[in-house]
Amino acid sequence: MSDSTLMAMAERFLSALKHCQLLQMRVAQANADGMTLVLPWSPAIVGNPQTGAVHGGALTTLMDTTCGMATLCVLPRFEVCPTLDLRIDYMHPAEAGKDIYGHAQCYRVTRDVIFTRGTAYQDDPAQPICQVVGTFMRLGQEIKGGIRFGNSLKEGGA
Repeated sequence: MSDSTLMAMAERFLSALKHCQLLQMRVAQANADGMTLVLPWSPAIVGNPQTGAVHGGALTTLMDTTCGMATLCVLPRFEVCPTLDLRIDYMHPAEAGKDIYGHAQCYRVTRDVIFTRGTAYQDDPAQPICQVVGTFMRLGQEIKGGIRFGNSLKEGGA
């Protein structure tokens, strides 16, 4: 899949996630090396008003979404891949007023599970705010309830 096709698919997928829309997340890069999303800084994501530190839930959302979307970079077609496990090791707080980047890549793909790892950072990827590893279950292109995900995302119907 070309980088431009992958980027378009990633943008479309991200736009379907209401919580990501509320956080104003956007796709910075999508290619064979992985997925990079941006969480813009805003007062709404501050967890400690005295220091301006970003809430851990906002970082968790960024990294869960980034790792989950990294599956798009390794699969030949879109598949539903819910989170099985996500571990985040926080290194230091994010600086107030600066966007946060989440980057993730898949390092192993099996028939049933995809393994990912990534980091969140602001100015320098070598100075991560947190590191993450996650596993995602492969459900395939169809899921129960009549929703089919193939070349396009559709609501309802078989």
